[in-house]
Amino acid sequence: MTAQPAIAQSQLYNRDLALWYADTIAQLKAGDLASVDLEHLIEEIEGLAARDRRELKTRLKVLLAHLLKRLYVPLPDSYRGWENTIDEQREQLQDLLAQSPSLQTYSNEVFEESWQRALKQVQSDYSTVDFPVAWSLDRGLRAILTAEFWAQ
Repeated sequence: MTAQPAIAQSQLYNRDLALWYADTIAQLKAGDLASVDLEHLIEEIEGLAARDRRELKTRLKVLLAHLLKRLYVPLPDSYRGWENTIDEQREQLQDLLAQSPSLQTYSNEVFEESWQRALKQVQSDYSTVDFPVAWSLDRGLRAILTAEFWAQ
């Protein structure tokens, strides 16, 4: 990749994002910091951080919803499917947290919001089931990511 003037890099960002990525990576590797489109680079990094937080919150909500279904919805034929989803969400969350351990603190911050969203979803889907209004089990991250609450 050839170094582009800053204004051209900014225009490239709007025209061809994949090429902008490639050029920016090449510039960074070459130590050509003067040519890097810093404004958009910062924007992209901020976007990555926000994406990881959104992913954690979404996966936590899906996990909690499926835990609620597995614990409280009396449909034994659905248990295996719910357990598969629980396993998948846990695996994805563990991978995300291994890559970014600082998100563990964030998971504690968004637990209640994720819980409320999960509860609202399952209450809507299973209106005849009496779900608890608060998470009464261990809410520690280790338990959420490993415990078979339904086996206790």
